[in-house]
Amino acid sequence: SINAEYMGNKLQLKQMNYAEESIYKLIPQEYVPPAKEPRYKSKYTPAIPPTGSTFVNHTTSRPGVANLNGGVDLENNPHSHKGAASTFGQPKGQLKPDSTNFRKKATGTMGYHYEPSQQKSFKYTEERKPSVPKTHEKPIMGLNSNKNYIVSNAVENILAPARTIPQDQQYTNKKDYGQVPTYLKKINDNIQREYETLREIQRQEDEIREREKYLLNQQEVAKLREGLKKKWEEVNKEYQKITHISKIDTIGMKKKKEDCEKELHQIEKDLEKLGKAFILVDATR
Repeated sequence: SINAEYMGNKLQLKQMNYAEESIYKLIPQEYVPPAKEPRYKSKYTPAIPPTGSTFVNHTTSRPGVANLNGGVDLENNPHSHKGAASTFGQPKGQLKPDSTNFRKKATGTMGYHYEPSQQKSFKYTEERKPSVPKTHEKPIMGLNSNKNYIVSNAVENILAPARTIPQDQQYTNKKDYGQVPTYLKKINDNIQREYETLREIQRQEDEIREREKYLLNQQEVAKLREGLKKKWEEVNKEYQKITHISKIDTIGMKKKKEDCEKELHQIEKDLEKLGKAFILVDATR
């Protein structure tokens, strides 16, 4: 079986060699083109925009993408993803005018819910220049004058009145020279009125202060003096408890002693003031 397999392989190799080195290969053979496959045509209509395309809406400035749902049916939309005749133009004969094919209501590509803007006729607001003369309107020509401009100019200068030299104005001769101007008088009057208003306000405040001041009678003065003396005795009693201590070594004790001294000094000053003949009380303080 091994020999048979070997002989079979050898025969196959010989046949292959014979096929490559055949003399018939030298004869040119006629080329037979292969059969052409039918052109591919998609089952979807090419009139719809591609899915998720950004090159859409050629008839509007609205940004975005189109046909995100991948629909294959044409929808009634005022916008189109293709510009009309934007590459090769209209087919031949399409631009021929037709009196019956005019724009009708709700047939535009930009939507029918927008009304056209009402444009007003343009009018010039300024006066126009005179029109250009016509061809038959010719100017008057051939007029001659015998006037001697040199002599007429000399006569006009001789008969003209003498020029007057303007004199400097004397401001000292004016009627209102040295007087206060009217606007300064008004300003001074306004300032005086403001001063009077301020004086009146100050006077009223002084009257209020005077009414708030009153004289104490002898009974009230006696009550105040008795109260101050009692207060002085109480503070002095507390102070005498501290004076016998030879060494004050705490902050609290030291502060208590200083407070008692200050209070005693203030009470003595108040008793000295109450010792006067007349005592006025100012309620504003």
